[in-house]
Amino acid sequence: MTARRVKLVAILGILIGSGLALLAWSQTWYTATLVDGAAAGSAATLDVGGQAASPALSALALAGLALAGALTIAGPLIRIVLGLLAALLGGCVVLAASLAIADPVAAVSSAVAEATGVAGAGSTAELVADVVASPWPAVAVAGGVVVVIAGLAVVVTGRAWPTSRRYGGGVRMAADGATAVPASDRAVDAWDDLSRGDDPTEASAPSRIDDAPDHPTGGGEPDRPADGDGRAGPTR
Repeated sequence: MTARRVKLVAILGILIGSGLALLAWSQTWYTATLVDGAAAGSAATLDVGGQAASPALSALALAGLALAGALTIAGPLIRIVLGLLAALLGGCVVLAASLAIADPVAAVSSAVAEATGVAGAGSTAELVADVVASPWPAVAVAGGVVVVIAGLAVVVTGRAWPTSRRYGGGVRMAADGATAVPASDRAVDAWDDLSRGDDPTEASAPSRIDDAPDHPTGGGEPDRPADGDGRAGPTR
């Protein structure tokens, strides 16, 4: 694969992985069955989304999307730093989703407390009769793994990527080695000269009077007549 293609694949990997994590966060992760002892054992179901099961997942996914955009214009050294950050973000996504998978009751605790008004992890756990998981927590883990792999690919291959020139230029170097002046500053100076009544083009015009050769004084040929006949007549 060429360096340009590797760059494209790595950036797309971070975008896809972060997008999967953000999509999973917006879906339903668990369906909890609640038991209300005061209501003679009647049960109620509660859908718990990723917002409640893993609140930090959205911030991590958005950070990954922003990091992918920064990689498109970053220099070689900054790419290495951003690649390490991408791998770290992906690991945090995997950790956040895995914690929710490892303890579903704790993941639905905040939603149960909001629905029942009962506070405390132990008290809410007593109200949960059953928890059924959806595939979306696993999708979030998969997205985090993709971000980790893409971030490591950036660290390994980032120095060989082609450099973007979209934001380069705008300053032209003077031919005589003088300090470079941006084109916009020269245009502003020209308008200032015109507003004062000066012609900015006169400064670059050569002076013909100063460049004219001096006439010899004494010891040279006498002045010739202006009639153009090539003969100098006696002076009367």
